[in-house]
Amino acid sequence: MDVLVRLEARPSDSPVLAHVNSIPVLPFGTRSRREVVTLYGEADAQSLALALAATVESERLEAVTAGVVRHLGVWPDRGAVGDSAWRDGTTGRLVTQDLDIPLPTLEARAVELLGACGPTLRRVAAGLAMPDWPEGTERALTFSLMSASAASGGAGNSFDDDAKVENWLDSIRQADAFTYDVEGD
Repeated sequence: MDVLVRLEARPSDSPVLAHVNSIPVLPFGTRSRREVVTLYGEADAQSLALALAATVESERLEAVTAGVVRHLGVWPDRGAVGDSAWRDGTTGRLVTQDLDIPLPTLEARAVELLGACGPTLRRVAAGLAMPDWPEGTERALTFSLMSASAASGGAGNSFDDDAKVENWLDSIRQADAFTYDVEGD
């Protein structure tokens, strides 16, 4: 999974922390799905971890199928709310599913992500918050992870699910060395 993290000004009429949109793997060219995380207000590792937690947890709730498109809002008092959609392979009909992930679930997964790859998440957040971005440019950084669906999807016992999540967290830890150059490191 490739992650594009963007930073935008907080909407004046909304307390939303982040939006998470997914773009499925295309049959021609792209190597993995892309998650587009838009953080609002000030970038910090906690908000980024909550948004990534929404991605992981939403994949646990969805049907295991190719071509899933997801849109979630992450709210400070409610958790993640949104929906996902995909084409049924046999009928070709569009299938949608509402997603509602409680805040305690997101916070627990975010703590796990911060514990496993906090330095990477803090560097991404710090990179977005740097004051020397050229005026008028969009603040955005990318990094790649093993697919969260491989880490969180599918049925099985909790040991298998824990091992899959741990493998996904290992890929985040390894990505730490390949994210981007930061002066002073």
